[in-house]
Amino acid sequence: MSQQSNMHNLTTLVKRLEAATSRLEDIASSVDGAPSGSLGAAAVRDPHITAAATESSATVTPVLEALPAEPLPKSIEDFDKIIEEEVAAFVEASTKIGGLVEEQAQAVQQAFQAERTFLFMTTKAKKPDPWKPELMAEMHRYISQVDELKETNRPSPYFNHLSMVSEGIIALGWIMEPRPADIIDSSLGGAQYNGNRVLKEYREKDPNHVKYVQAYYKIFKALIEYAKEHHRTGLVWNNKDGVDAMDALHQIQSGIATPRASQATRGPAPPPPPPLPNLNDNGIPTPPPPPPAGGAAKGGDMVAVFDQLNQGSAVTANLRKVDKSEMTHKNPSLRAGNAAPQRSGSQTSVNSRSKSPMPAKKPDSLKSKKPGKKELDGNKWIVENFENTGSDLIEIPAELHHSILISKCSKCVIQVKGKANAISIDNCTGLSIMIESLVSSIDVIKSPKFALQVDGVLPTVMLDQVDGAQIYLQEASMKSPPEIITSKCSSINVVTPPVDTEDDSKETPLPEQLRSYFKNGKLVTEVVEHSG
Repeated sequence: MSQQSNMHNLTTLVKRLEAATSRLEDIASSVDGAPSGSLGAAAVRDPHITAAATESSATVTPVLEALPAEPLPKSIEDFDKIIEEEVAAFVEASTKIGGLVEEQAQAVQQAFQAERTFLFMTTKAKKPDPWKPELMAEMHRYISQVDELKETNRPSPYFNHLSMVSEGIIALGWIMEPRPADIIDSSLGGAQYNGNRVLKEYREKDPNHVKYVQAYYKIFKALIEYAKEHHRTGLVWNNKDGVDAMDALHQIQSGIATPRASQATRGPAPPPPPPLPNLNDNGIPTPPPPPPAGGAAKGGDMVAVFDQLNQGSAVTANLRKVDKSEMTHKNPSLRAGNAAPQRSGSQTSVNSRSKSPMPAKKPDSLKSKKPGKKELDGNKWIVENFENTGSDLIEIPAELHHSILISKCSKCVIQVKGKANAISIDNCTGLSIMIESLVSSIDVIKSPKFALQVDGVLPTVMLDQVDGAQIYLQEASMKSPPEIITSKCSSINVVTPPVDTEDDSKETPLPEQLRSYFKNGKLVTEVVEHSG
């Protein structure tokens, strides 16, 4: 099709829009002041009015639907695929378990949708300087909701499920890292620590839990491949011709920038039918007001726009020439003042738009602290939020069927009296605990400066992300020494009782280094033991 034919079709389309707009405006302008009770009667007395309104609406709608939809960037289409496939499969698997597990999975889905909005914004915006935390407010809200479901439901039998999801959801923070794929992979490792516990417990009992865990793992494997393809060295912004980040975000959230291709292809909703015209005392519609002077339509004359575009280079003939004294790149003094001189008659400076201030951080002294809590809920002791108890012991009278959950305690001493089943410690600092005996194990996660004294039998000690720990074993403990398993730990020492009465206690550091090498084509890994 020739260029002349294309211009003819475009001109025809514009004229049809002008005609429809002019007709709607003329009818609407005559309605001003009409009593609401007389509109229905007018439609009955003059059916031509309803026909004219229907014809106008039918003329506008096909024209609007013919406008092309903005195509989505490839990176957004690929992220949509992750949401529609992997995340949707995870949510569906959670429905087979229900309860808190399903509720948390839905929060995960909302967090991914929020990150999708953020990524769509980056394709339209320049990277903000300084950074604006409000750009990620919605995503942070859903990530916090995922973590809150874990923290407030520690007694739940599905605590390992909730912990797995909470440890993994921090992978959405890859958008702030220079090597996104590595951060996502690290978060997957944190999720697998609790996820593998779920697999071990339910592998033979309920396959729905196994599918649930595996579906969660698949999300991050797909996210790693996505980051490697589209954001290998960090999040990509549209720094070349992008707009302000907050403006782009508001456009997407308000629907101005189409967030989904499926919505764009449907076209905008048809406009409502125009109101019926006003009536005179005899029940006859009053004629529309005369057009403005010059015969131009109220909505503007598009022909004048095309006439200016057809001028070519002559369109800049009337532009004002900027004097050298007003050029900032030739006047260092203007750059130092961060403002160009105002032209005569202008009331607005070039740089009058100020940057939004960073939100003030709330002082720690004003933050509300939760009171210490120690209670027995069924067969579980819950101990949390104790801080700086000094010489006051927190005593727990345990029984054989009791499990103990300790979290968010700082600089406290806890004594467990009696033989308990198991102990779990999470996010504590400077915690010291004395126990008699346990049936199974004690698990310690993210608790630096930890101290443990065992008077009796303890089968297993599991330490994960612990920096600095002292484990004191008594004579009764050495008859059946515990197995100590560490992961991402440092400065772990085990103190054992003296062999003879004349000897002192022996402190033995646990190895922190591994040595790997190939032997006969196979990888061999050995522990580098401490010496000296």
